[in-house]
Amino acid sequence: MINYYKGEPNTYIVCSRNGKVVRHGAGINFLYSPLTTTIAAIPLASQESQFIFNETTANFQEISIQGSLTYHLTDPLELAKRLDFTITPKTHVYKSEDPMQLVQRVVNSVQAHTRSEVSRRPLEDALGEVKDLASVVFDRVAVAPELKALGIELEGLHFTAVKATPEMQKALEADYRESLHKRADQAIYDRRKSAVEEERKIRESEMNTDVELENRRKDLVDMQAENSLTLAEAEAKADELKLSPYGDLPPQALIG
Repeated sequence: MINYYKGEPNTYIVCSRNGKVVRHGAGINFLYSPLTTTIAAIPLASQESQFIFNETTANFQEISIQGSLTYHLTDPLELAKRLDFTITPKTHVYKSEDPMQLVQRVVNSVQAHTRSEVSRRPLEDALGEVKDLASVVFDRVAVAPELKALGIELEGLHFTAVKATPEMQKALEADYRESLHKRADQAIYDRRKSAVEEERKIRESEMNTDVELENRRKDLVDMQAENSLTLAEAEAKADELKLSPYGDLPPQALIG
């Protein structure tokens, strides 16, 4: 009996007869004998997978990491040799668990490199540097030899949630609230300190003004005293000059 198989454009088909590959390609169509032919179907489109796992930080705190990854297969023919992607032609259902195990291999690689990175970071850094953590893990998984050997190329990796345990989450929230209160108290203290400093400057300015006024008043008094003394000396000198002609006269003449 001869059957007809029609491949999908985004699927790489490997047709083997008696254990030997006879044809392969993306979306190929062909006639085959079910008795002697096996068909493997490797998806060419990007694959997406969700994951969630728990890890321990450098300060021995447990966190849960949830995210998603996308990847595609760059060498489907080589992958068909390493894993069993054979399908039942009529239902297109895989005959083995290898396709699902392939996804798990990618997730395992992500988890392994995430564990390595998280174990070197304290809890606060792991929770606060999610984007940086995902970027570092992506770079490491992208060049992982075990995935390169299978022709897997990572396209994207995102950590959608990184959370501490509920108890630690409450402790962190309490600590954060306390830090907010401290910042508020510090802001009030800074405002009061600034107001006191401004008031001191105003008083100092007023005092300097008073001192300046007193210095000017003193200079004015000194000037007035000096002017009065100069005037008195001038008047005395004038009187002396007026009376000097009478100094040589005898007393009888002065009386006369």
